[in-house]
Amino acid sequence: MNYHNITVDDMLNGDGLRTVLWVSGCDHRCRGCQNPQTWPEESGIPFDDAAREELFEALSRDYMNGITFSGGDPLFCPNRRTVGELIMEIRERLPEKTIWLYTGSLFEEIKSIPFIRLVDVVVDGPYIESLRDTQLHWKGSKNQRVIDVKRTFEEGRVVLWA
Repeated sequence: MNYHNITVDDMLNGDGLRTVLWVSGCDHRCRGCQNPQTWPEESGIPFDDAAREELFEALSRDYMNGITFSGGDPLFCPNRRTVGELIMEIRERLPEKTIWLYTGSLFEEIKSIPFIRLVDVVVDGPYIESLRDTQLHWKGSKNQRVIDVKRTFEEGRVVLWA
């Protein structure tokens, strides 16, 4: 898997202070996307042991609320193995940290991916430029949903994060 950046102390991509991993690769290619440079799978640099160490060092800070996976699309097929491994490792090593994940896919399409149950919040759906609303929290267009994953599985229906 390649990635573009690890952002630290981010307040725009989820609740609280977050570490954000911006991965490469996306096949949604939404018109008006804020990160089209991340679409090509080969863009960015390889996510190696040094990047993993940087990510965990940032995420381990006491004041850091959690991690957000964005990009690109963390659920782009070539990214799934590495992203899943990271999510499982974060849950094991830092269970108090929240995990947010942005994807252009709908929750109904990805809910069977085993590691999705370990994510706290999924922001789903493609960005639709005609539905853009700059007043929305943690999403770019009105069709996207900020989903409370645990409650969604408990209740058997999509529950929005409050």
